[in-house]
Amino acid sequence: MMRILLLGGTTEASSLAETLAKAGVDAVFSYAGRTNAPKAQPLPMRLGGFGGVAGLMDYLRSESITHVVDATHPFAAGMSRNAFEACAQINLPLIRLERPEWVPGSGDNWTLLPIVEDIPAALPDEPSRVFLAIGKQQIGLFAVKPQHHYLLRLVDEPKDALPLPDCSVVIERGPFDVSADRALMETHRITHVVAKNGGGRGARAKLDAARALGLPVLMAKRPALPGNSVARDAEEVMRWLDHDADRGV
Repeated sequence: MMRILLLGGTTEASSLAETLAKAGVDAVFSYAGRTNAPKAQPLPMRLGGFGGVAGLMDYLRSESITHVVDATHPFAAGMSRNAFEACAQINLPLIRLERPEWVPGSGDNWTLLPIVEDIPAALPDEPSRVFLAIGKQQIGLFAVKPQHHYLLRLVDEPKDALPLPDCSVVIERGPFDVSADRALMETHRITHVVAKNGGGRGARAKLDAARALGLPVLMAKRPALPGNSVARDAEEVMRWLDHDADRGV
């Protein structure tokens, strides 16, 4: 009997959840629990971490999971690595649902940095106005450049004081619109955009708006993740599951 653990939190994960639910597949949708009000899903949901590789292995065994789909954000590298290790140790099939990377096109002015930690030093020394579109986990890295004004776009209102002395906060949940992102950047007189190469359509609007405005983008490359079993969309995941079902796995 097939039972899926879907590690979610992305638009692609939600799309796959709908596909699994419509197909009547037994599956659990897992959120890391980093937002106050995660999007409701058409599958049973669990919130929070597992307690590392050992905790995840215990969960997989206790819940009789037969397949794992990692549809976390491309920068949720810790969870992806734990999932790979746990599945390898107990010999469970794992596939990563990974949206394609963004690639620069004509008119883009991108500087690609190996990791997010490299971006603050790449910002100019003179006071600038920076759209810091990287979520909330790593904004403290930019405290080393307090001369800049930072525009933050977050899903939830921050609970604690922000580590940046000069910043504005916009509370919004994607997907985002190019015209709205352009207006946002114009209103805040943005001079630089900082992003992670998350890929996908839902968060690309800021890059198209930056191109239209002629703004430089400083972008962190994706972390390297283990495993070669990768799907690009829900349909590929379903074919992978069907293949295992045909084999009686």
